[in-house]
Amino acid sequence: MEKMPITPRGLAALEKELKHLKSEERPAIIRAIAEAREHGDLSENAEYHSAREKQGFIEGRIKELEGTISLAEVIDPAKMSGDTIKFGATVTLVDEDTEEEKTYQIVGEPEADIEAGLLNLRSPLARALIGKEEGDSVEVRTPGGTRDYEITAVRYA
Repeated sequence: MEKMPITPRGLAALEKELKHLKSEERPAIIRAIAEAREHGDLSENAEYHSAREKQGFIEGRIKELEGTISLAEVIDPAKMSGDTIKFGATVTLVDEDTEEEKTYQIVGEPEADIEAGLLNLRSPLARALIGKEEGDSVEVRTPGGTRDYEITAVRYA
């Protein structure tokens, strides 16, 4: 399997979620299932079926997190430098049409959150930015059409 780049902050968030699921959510759902079983007939017990469904979701998420963590390749942007955009870079862009300024950090897929400014390394915008430098313009083809951006700052923090 292919290693997944991730920042130390992203790995810590995944490990925190995994710990929470294993130490709090899993025991709580086991108690809920045991309690629902005590109510008798399981075939018509909505609480039991709901708890079992939630247990399936929790166990699936635990397996997903364990798999992601096992494939994680931690890359610390604070130890990186240079003018060229690569994984971990925080990039400030100006939309050449609207003059709107946005700042994104290029991160691994498991930690990506566009609303928080964390741009997935595999997204069209990140792929267009990789290898570019401050002052360059990039054309990005997105499902909503082509957008042009000017790179106004690149930093590693």
